[in-house]
Amino acid sequence: MDFELFLFLLTLVTGMLWGFDRWYARRRRPAGAPDPWWVEYGASFFGVFAAVFLLRSFLVEPFKIPSGSMIPTLLPGDFILVNKFAYGIRLPVVKTKVIDLGKPQRGDVVVFRYPVDPSLDYIKRVVGLPGDYVEYIDKRLRINGVTVPLERLPDYVMPDRRAYRIQWREQLGKHTHAIIWDESAPPYVSHRMDFPYRELCTYHRRGFSCSVPEGHYLVLGDNRDGSSDSRVWGFVPDENLVGKAFLIWFNFDDLSRIGGFE
Repeated sequence: MDFELFLFLLTLVTGMLWGFDRWYARRRRPAGAPDPWWVEYGASFFGVFAAVFLLRSFLVEPFKIPSGSMIPTLLPGDFILVNKFAYGIRLPVVKTKVIDLGKPQRGDVVVFRYPVDPSLDYIKRVVGLPGDYVEYIDKRLRINGVTVPLERLPDYVMPDRRAYRIQWREQLGKHTHAIIWDESAPPYVSHRMDFPYRELCTYHRRGFSCSVPEGHYLVLGDNRDGSSDSRVWGFVPDENLVGKAFLIWFNFDDLSRIGGFE
């Protein structure tokens, strides 16, 4: 079961128990009588569940990074916080946007429901906005005909310390961040799925190019040769957006990472 739905049901059930106790049962209990078990283990938790549900649904939500697709920005094991209202207020459970507060900007790191399986949450960096023409040729990114600036950085040592990767500083809009390449990996997309608006993309031996449709975004991982992203499964619809990642709040293996990354 979806955790948000599970939390909603817990809040609903405990809220009903709290209301029944507050407005009916409590008035009929003898003075000094102990609370029954359903109050002690049910209704008394309503405030806690309600606070967590509201905080998680409308303000911030924690996530754990499960893979290395966003190395070097985010590492497996990073616990991050996601701003849930950055791109609008959505009703919990049904995910319908009711108030539009903004749109993703080029370079934002976003959490979204995976278009192929919306029960899964993915995290990537926004590269293409609606209407953009994005090219990734020979591992160089071009947006609307302009090559994205790169500055060479020292080679990056992978977390398992078994390999090095070429590291660059990339600038997307106002965002400056590091990306890595695997020099041995080819520039082309070796595997890709059928996806909505697939006809807007062209694939060839040197890479790919796509026109981003309205209401959608093209996203890539910062680990450019170690990420399954829009190159493989297509665009992210606006309705799939969960929020904007903004803070690493914990990492059990490396406490120095607390407080990053934007």
